[in-house]
Amino acid sequence: TTDGKTAREVYRLVSEETHALVKEQYQLLNEEILPQLATEGIRFVKRSEWNDAQREWIKGFFFREVMLVITPIGLDPSHPFPRVLNKSLNFAVELEGRDAFGRSSGAAIVQAPRVLPRVIRLPRELGDVEYAFVFLSSILHEFVHELFSGMKVLGCYQFRVTRNSDLFVDEEEVKNLRAKIQGELPQRHFGDAVRLEIANNCSEAMTQFLLGQFNLTESDLYRVAGPVNLVRLMQVPDWVLRNDLKFVPFTPGTPKALQKCHSVFDSIRGGDILLHHPYQSFNPVIELLDQAATDPQVVAIRMTVYRTGTDSVLMQSLLRAAQNGKEVTVVVELMARFDEEANIGWATKLEEVGAHVVYGVVGYKTHAKMLMI
Repeated sequence: TTDGKTAREVYRLVSEETHALVKEQYQLLNEEILPQLATEGIRFVKRSEWNDAQREWIKGFFFREVMLVITPIGLDPSHPFPRVLNKSLNFAVELEGRDAFGRSSGAAIVQAPRVLPRVIRLPRELGDVEYAFVFLSSILHEFVHELFSGMKVLGCYQFRVTRNSDLFVDEEEVKNLRAKIQGELPQRHFGDAVRLEIANNCSEAMTQFLLGQFNLTESDLYRVAGPVNLVRLMQVPDWVLRNDLKFVPFTPGTPKALQKCHSVFDSIRGGDILLHHPYQSFNPVIELLDQAATDPQVVAIRMTVYRTGTDSVLMQSLLRAAQNGKEVTVVVELMARFDEEANIGWATKLEEVGAHVVYGVVGYKTHAKMLMI
């Protein structure tokens, strides 16, 4: 680096800072956010706090919704350590005794399918607060013994592994970049492990076992005091109808020149219009491309595309323009991380309706946002 540090030194400093940030995240969650939510009648109920009615309902939920879709994997010579998906929720279980087949593995892995919700809202009538939630991890911890008949559960610890999600494609060597990337996508979930998050009460023996399985070191280990994926908490505000606890939604503005116009082209003829995103609405851009797709005076549209998503009104307008006989040229960046599959899908659709599709510049990522009509 410019200050003389080696790559290894930079990695160590980044790791130290990241560990500190993660520790602070969970401190804020447990010491400030959850207690303050509880005072407002929004509680995340721990197993030790379940009342009889809640426990009975949760038990029914486990047998009805959870047990049917999970498959515990006992670790023995005929059942090696499973392939663990990137950022998936898993549980390492320490066992004692023998199962129904007389096997004694001593450990098992329980993988939680992504179809299962990570946060479950309890019915209002079961408790003394309006909003009561439990984590899926709490439910599995409580009833994991039901998965191992005849055996004693000594410990159950949630963990999550983060894998390297980069796609290694030599753009100069491949003949068909789109086909090559499409072929690489299924392997993304099983790249090299780069981080292991585990419950802070995980035994040292199990911790070392997991580190060994993923070929990681202590510096790659993050012990967490709560659910391993805090992002799943983002759905809770949608369930809680308490506007007094939420920020007032921001509504982007629209320039005066565009507020009452029927044609964006007519407004532009009156002078240049500056749009300052995200403070001003992106709708005028959407309307511009939508009008261009059907305007008989438009002969060609050229546009760069980086992130599209599976349902893009801009891409729909480009398809419609090509179908209407416009000359449509689109630069699609296939290497947009985590959007590769969506971009490949749109590129295929565009080509099918006669649009010209270019896959960026070899060796570079096309981040630029440009539209020429």
